[in-house]
Amino acid sequence: MTTTSYLVIGASHRTCSGVVRDRLSTDEAEVAGMLDRLRAAGVGQAVWLSTCDRVEVQAVHERPNEAALAIAEAMADRAGLPTADLAPQLYTRTGIDAVRHLFAVACSLDSQIVGEPHILGQLKAAHRSAAGAGMTGPELEAVLQAAYAAAKRVRSETPIAEGATSLAAAAIQVARDLHGDIRRCGALLVGLGDMGALVLEGLREAGMPRLTVAAPVDRRAEAAARRLDGHFAPWADLEAAMTGADILVTAAGLGRYILTAPMMEAVLKRRRRRPVFVVDAAIPADVDPAVAGMDGAFVYDLADLERVALQGRVGREAATQAAWMIVDEAVAAFARDRAERAAVPAVAALRTHFEAERRRLLAGHADLDAASATRLLVNRLLHAPSEALRALAADGSGEGLAERAAAERLMFRLFGLDRLTGAALEETERDKDERREPGREVR
Repeated sequence: MTTTSYLVIGASHRTCSGVVRDRLSTDEAEVAGMLDRLRAAGVGQAVWLSTCDRVEVQAVHERPNEAALAIAEAMADRAGLPTADLAPQLYTRTGIDAVRHLFAVACSLDSQIVGEPHILGQLKAAHRSAAGAGMTGPELEAVLQAAYAAAKRVRSETPIAEGATSLAAAAIQVARDLHGDIRRCGALLVGLGDMGALVLEGLREAGMPRLTVAAPVDRRAEAAARRLDGHFAPWADLEAAMTGADILVTAAGLGRYILTAPMMEAVLKRRRRRPVFVVDAAIPADVDPAVAGMDGAFVYDLADLERVALQGRVGREAATQAAWMIVDEAVAAFARDRAERAAVPAVAALRTHFEAERRRLLAGHADLDAASATRLLVNRLLHAPSEALRALAADGSGEGLAERAAAERLMFRLFGLDRLTGAALEETERDKDERREPGREVR
């Protein structure tokens, strides 16, 4: 019987730099082409998920190792890198580990900012794209729906989402303290990390009229600007765009400082030292620590915002632990359900076999009484497994003995022989006692 395995392969903020993720990233119009590439490589069920934090493929395949290689090659082509260079920066999960990873992603437990609300919507959008391309099937649908159910439980049963939203609210609070009416301010988002987008969305809801987006890949910045109903600034014009920003949010995480001290000094001079509120929402940091000491620059990182939000680390860790408990419960329930479903064909095949033997026996021995017929049927049904056990017993190798022991344990478990054997022994003892009674003939 052919079986399938769940598979996840990708690159995230945990495994590679923002530069590589930018080269791997795809916008909505490009996803169909990547799915076509995977289909041509023999991967028939797959979701291509591209976010600021990660680019990964969630798939189902009969041969997960072969599928992982095909997906890695497709990703390397996308990034313009040799597969051997990209492979060390990819993570691969198979089987139940892949399921747990997918659930964690859906629940925002694998995001840079645990609890951020965007990832579930991004996953559902990627799912819709895969379904539209004919790249989903019952196995992939089952695990995705189970992941969504786990995410709903995490959102409703834990306060984990409050952490991310409170950080954004804290940034808005500091912006108001510094600038007063933020409706007269302008903001610039540098990079496309989820926490940065969350702060910008909060500023938009708070009434800030001017939002601008810049990112190392201009096409991605343009798409984000449209989504945020803001303006786009080319990466080459970053310093000029910074000059007009009263609030500067960095969320690129390229592994190097984007906002250097000389750059900020030039920006502040052109602004005539009008204050700039800088939110470094990137991991690793985008802002040179020296910027914080400049007159007119007010730099807050995520830890600073957490303190402003009065969100105790112990409370957040407790919420995260509670969320992981829900994920682990959901993964176990999903695995149990799939195992039960997988057992149905085997049970059906066994029933069909037994029924066929019964019909053959009745056809050839219509004159037998019930006792003789059932005895003969039992002998026929036990013939094949008895021969198999004898063959295993005859194999004196360690492997043969281990296989025999495993087969016997499975047989006892499948047919409840532990209980039956105990009852049979009691019945045998009673028979012996009765045969020993005075006056009873022993044969």
